[in-house]
Amino acid sequence: MITISTLQMRQSLGDILNRVALRQDEYLIERKGKPLAAMVPVEKMQAMRKAAALRLLAFLERPHSSMSATEADALANEAKHRTRRGK
Repeated sequence: MITISTLQMRQSLGDILNRVALRQDEYLIERKGKPLAAMVPVEKMQAMRKAAALRLLAFLERPHSSMSATEADALANEAKHRTRRGK
């Protein structure tokens, strides 16, 4: 993954888009040295979404015999916080 600043992104957007689409390059875009966003090929994003959906479906189909409401709430909160941090 190639790391670039938001300024570099603005200056070279067309070239970067071509590299992502044609060469399958991936970019991590930073602002003030902190990760802000990522640019990946559409196919990879779709594959990641599909994998996440399949994993969630497999989890939901598993029997959860002894999970209490408190444990379920804790699991839901953890998932919520992970997705917010992962973006």
